[in-house]
Amino acid sequence: MSTITCVGLTKSFGTTRVLDRLDLAVPDGAVVTLIGESGSGKTTLMRLVAGFERPDAGTITLDDDVVDSAQRFVPPDKRRIGFVAQEGNLFPHLTVAKNVAFGLPRAQRSSGRVRELLDLVGLGDLGGRYPHQLSGGQQQRVALARALAPRPRLVLLDEPFSSLDPALRSSLRADVMRILRDQHATTLFVTHDQAEALSAADLVGIVGDGTVRQLATPETLYNQPADAAVAKFLGDANLVDGTVDRGAEGRGVDHRLVHTALGDLHLVAGRQPFVGPATVLVRPEQVVPHRLDDTHPSDPATGRVVDRQYFGHDCMLVVSTGGGRSVRVRCGGQDTPQLGDAVALSVDGDVVAWPAPATDAGTTDAGAAPARAQARTASA
Repeated sequence: MSTITCVGLTKSFGTTRVLDRLDLAVPDGAVVTLIGESGSGKTTLMRLVAGFERPDAGTITLDDDVVDSAQRFVPPDKRRIGFVAQEGNLFPHLTVAKNVAFGLPRAQRSSGRVRELLDLVGLGDLGGRYPHQLSGGQQQRVALARALAPRPRLVLLDEPFSSLDPALRSSLRADVMRILRDQHATTLFVTHDQAEALSAADLVGIVGDGTVRQLATPETLYNQPADAAVAKFLGDANLVDGTVDRGAEGRGVDHRLVHTALGDLHLVAGRQPFVGPATVLVRPEQVVPHRLDDTHPSDPATGRVVDRQYFGHDCMLVVSTGGGRSVRVRCGGQDTPQLGDAVALSVDGDVVAWPAPATDAGTTDAGAAPARAQARTASA
């Protein structure tokens, strides 16, 4: 397959700038998901890469081949890109086999490639059927086979599972990702589903403000987001006011402490050090609730459970800590606190922090009086 590199992509529609000098690099054979709010430019980026739209500025390169720049434009049918849209877009008057064959050069349509692809996507016996005789999931498998038929340099998936029911969506996504990886297919996959973005990808890109705010592995993106905006967008996030100091003597700058209403917490090692007021990310699964009659840390944060959502495998609590502030807590599905219970809270593991904005009406300066700092909830 291929690498894809976008440098300085800018695109406006009328007076609205959708992409603003966006950079993106997709490694060979990688599955990269793009996620962002509606209107963030995900689909526009996909259409620029496919050649369906032209950027106002910037360069798109497949391997060493510039396919779009101010000096050169390669039309979509010459880029060797496979495209799977949200609805599949199969030709209703053609059989499954002929839909797949349509993606091949005419000279290869009578070869064994069609049967090979139908077997690959698990539809080897359905080549004679028409699209209306297939389920939604089967139609998307045909669309994938058609996209893979000419052995493209890049496969683009534009929310291909969004119209399917949740159970089918999950199983089909797993099958499609397995097929793409078996084929070593470099893939750019747009989705609005956060769980899908994290579970399907080698790398995840957060698109916002016309650019890629962060591109990283799912684990890095979730556990060490680049900023508070990324943290809030991806998953549930408690953003807590705090103050960073230099930590225990002799431990070094990578072991600085941040004082918060949830206790004195250690910062994740290896990030850019700073001292002073901070915004601290505490994921709900890091917060451990203790019933007040249990053994719990000394001088803990305390509160009362004001909301409880039970999912079987886990439970999400909202604990009011006073002053109109609350903390989201994700705990196991067994023996969880009940609505109205008083609980103490502690934090398990290291945390990520960023310097607090110079002026932020929503953030308490915990530096002057750490005991006054309160946790507040930010839900993506």
